[in-house]
Amino acid sequence: MKHDFQSLAEVFSYVTTKYARRPAYGIVGEKTGGYNYAEFKDCCRRISRLLSNFGINPNDKVAIFSQNMPNWAVAFFSITAFGRIAVPMLTELSENEIRNILTHSGTKALFVAKRLFPKIPSDILEKLHIVIATDDLSILKAEDAAYTCDGRIKTPLSDDLACLIYTSGTTGAAKGVMLTHRNFCANILAAWKAQPAHRHDVFLSILPLAHTYEMSVGMLYAFSVGAMTWYLNKVPTPTVLLPALKSLRPTLLLSVPLVIEKIYRSSILPTIEKSRFLKGLKKSFPALLYWLVGMKLKGTFGGRIKFFGVGGAKLDEEVERFLAKAAFPYAIGYGMTEVAPLICNASPFKTHIGTTGIHAWGLQVRLDNVNPETGEGEIVVKGDAVMMGYYKDYYRTREVLSDDGWFHTGDLATVDKKGRYSIKGRLGSVIVGPSGENIYPEEIESVINNIGGVNESLVVEKDGHLVALVHFDENVLDWDYENEDKFLEDLEKRKSDILDFVNAHVNRNSRIKEVRVEKQPFVKTATMKIRRFLYKDGAPSSPDAAGKTSGNASEPGKTE
Repeated sequence: MKHDFQSLAEVFSYVTTKYARRPAYGIVGEKTGGYNYAEFKDCCRRISRLLSNFGINPNDKVAIFSQNMPNWAVAFFSITAFGRIAVPMLTELSENEIRNILTHSGTKALFVAKRLFPKIPSDILEKLHIVIATDDLSILKAEDAAYTCDGRIKTPLSDDLACLIYTSGTTGAAKGVMLTHRNFCANILAAWKAQPAHRHDVFLSILPLAHTYEMSVGMLYAFSVGAMTWYLNKVPTPTVLLPALKSLRPTLLLSVPLVIEKIYRSSILPTIEKSRFLKGLKKSFPALLYWLVGMKLKGTFGGRIKFFGVGGAKLDEEVERFLAKAAFPYAIGYGMTEVAPLICNASPFKTHIGTTGIHAWGLQVRLDNVNPETGEGEIVVKGDAVMMGYYKDYYRTREVLSDDGWFHTGDLATVDKKGRYSIKGRLGSVIVGPSGENIYPEEIESVINNIGGVNESLVVEKDGHLVALVHFDENVLDWDYENEDKFLEDLEKRKSDILDFVNAHVNRNSRIKEVRVEKQPFVKTATMKIRRFLYKDGAPSSPDAAGKTSGNASEPGKTE
């Protein structure tokens, strides 16, 4: 197998020729809309010619605004394999964000799902040469004056720009990350070194393709080995995902911690607690219990799963201990869009509780400005996967990218003697205590999230003390209460229980002073990380004394 590709054009040409008759893409539950690799190649070439007909040349920007589907991959390769630059966009973007991205990038053409087409501002549409529906690759809008048939293509070089990704990070305004063909090819090789895959493997895609994690590992790596990738035509809720897992029996799957943590807390733990037999096994024969539950969990995922990749946020350590004892083939990854994205990884059965593994293949990783007392320092990275910089943003590029090529992640970590990194938090989220000590809110949140009934939490500093913002599971609190006194009594009891539990399980400096309840789920990024900066001054939607929301609640998709 070939893995030392130099460009996405080389990946496209090699794979579609070598695996021409192999199935490439499909849609779960549908007989149409899929491709084998030969059909995929022909379709990409046809769409590339269409772009050329409307004057879309090498280095021109072409945006993709669509949910996951086989034609998302068609759009991506018809752009990048022929020398153009892709601009993927997350589907939950607001109209203002869409306008900003398409304007800032200078996009000339657009692939868009029909259901999302109305979200494109009319003034932006007028400037586009052509708009193509990802649903069926039909033309939604075309400018007659742009139909010049003089558009060119080129074979891109390694250091040519392939993709412009506007980040949805947790701590600031979105930036246009410039990723080259070399960046993506370096990640393909790193993914192969971490977990070899081949043409008989089956991938199931459930994360947004516009996010680098799914795009680079879930799409490009799967494509590079000639594997089969399936897409869901609906949101991957349990009622949609579980039947798909049973029928497809995937061998590789990328996920975020929230998915497996919910399965653990809503299904596995209650099952054990409700069964006298299983509770007895846990006490007398724990190894047998974990084996039985592990086999059941593997069966839930179709029985063939060999790689369950967890990335995008830190996996809860209690859940990780369970997965390890159950011999479930989970893997841990850490990365950032700016490194396309792999920085560290731990393959199945090579994981170590609480760590994110060793540096990815081909990367240099080290800690800078290490605190001699705690061993904590900032992770900095160098290698072929590191971005060119931020588009039209020289000063912010200089803030994170040194002259000698080291990228400063802004993440704090420690490293053990075996080279395994443990993420402690982000520089921007560290809270400095009254005595100058560093307090990592993520560690306190991990304690809160293990309390029964808690869905998720966020710890912030307010007026010199720590405040825990908590969102409960559904049906824990009756927000449509009829008896206000009973509701408030229940609310105060739960807040008090959380306060007592947390402060009994954290160090003195990390004790919280107040618990506030969030009625609505926290606003999150594509990889389900809470957008911390929206809550830095406290809860925007805390219930007041009457149980109603107060403050300025932010809507999903708010510009970062």
